Amino acid sequence: MIQRKANRYRLYPDAGQRETLARIAGACRMVYNLALEQRRDWWQRYRDRTGQAISFAGQCRELTALRQEVDWLREAPIHPLQQALRDLNRAYQNFFSGRTGYPTPRRKGLHDSFRFPDPTSLRVERTGKRTGRIKLPKLGWVAFRGWYDLPGAIRNITLSRRAGQWFASVQWERDCAEPASSVQPAVGLDMGVSVFAATSTGELIAPGDFGKNALRALQKAQRAVSRKKKGSANRRKAIWRVQKLHARVANARKDFLHKLSTTITKNHGRVVVEALQVRNMSASAKGTAEEPGRNVRQKSGLNRSILDQGWRMFRTFLGYKLAERGGRLVEVPAAYTSQTCSVCGVTDPASRVSQARFVCTACGHIENADINAAKNILRRADSPLKPVEGHRIKRPVEAGSLGWAA
Repeated sequence: MIQRKANRYRLYPDAGQRETLARIAGACRMVYNLALEQRRDWWQRYRDRTGQAISFAGQCRELTALRQEVDWLREAPIHPLQQALRDLNRAYQNFFSGRTGYPTPRRKGLHDSFRFPDPTSLRVERTGKRTGRIKLPKLGWVAFRGWYDLPGAIRNITLSRRAGQWFASVQWERDCAEPASSVQPAVGLDMGVSVFAATSTGELIAPGDFGKNALRALQKAQRAVSRKKKGSANRRKAIWRVQKLHARVANARKDFLHKLSTTITKNHGRVVVEALQVRNMSASAKGTAEEPGRNVRQKSGLNRSILDQGWRMFRTFLGYKLAERGGRLVEVPAAYTSQTCSVCGVTDPASRVSQARFVCTACGHIENADINAAKNILRRADSPLKPVEGHRIKRPVEAGSLGWAA
């Protein structure tokens, strides 16, 4: 079995390397947006002139000709520029298959990333107990901190900038034996907002609420941005402060989910969760001018709380960590799990007397509502279901993706 994962390191480039990184990111962003404009606005004229549709190979040929005419574009490595075209081609494939919306232009400060796909030109070395360096084309050796081993061969490296800091995601690959099936017990998880997760064993896990705790500071920082003049250095500094707050929240959430998912996968061989449609659950309630929504402010707060939990990321962590240990993650339908008695099986909305209390109207069973739902979720795993590994975790093709590939 081939295992592909990625190690993420924070880079510490010098002033010259930082400038080069920004130039390469800008060149990749320009190539992506230019190719998007060509596909979006000029495809009909292009087809009438050449008789062929716009393709990834054709745009790569045009990129080669463009680099001969534009000096600053020629200074950027060719492979990251081609990877930007490949990303656009994949975005269109996802759009036509119905998985995502129509591709949108990349923006400076939000999409500052590029990828080196050729492993022969890439090297990663350890220089100290917690330090190392990465060799990249046009950049040379770039120092980083936070070393941890690369168990396999390097596949590619993706560089990205977030809140003014540069990171490298080094994807590696190795061939390893398929893990033996886990003999640990199964557990059901009921995901929520007031309680992050309730287990079928009776444990209640409190939410981190990292976004909620930082909301006041974020509002203050965003108001400061609105008062600054557009294009000024002070506005750019204010935007960086907002980005740093968002990065701090995201890092805290990710750390919480990693630790929790590791604990669960170490103690259980099969984890059963609900197949929640987070996009539908967090949809806006504003409605239209003709038919305005109701309780918009309350629904907005609920949407913010749902997105603050990171349910999708948590399922991803559970999936690949269980696969590494021979376990399995299973999703079951979420309908009526909170209204069904885990003892007698009777479904009645009146049994859910409050957010946290369940009293069965048929047999009188009393239990915490979330724990009762978790037991129902675990019981539904006995029916014919498709495991998550088969339809949620796709084959990773880029640095930063996690999972197993056959």
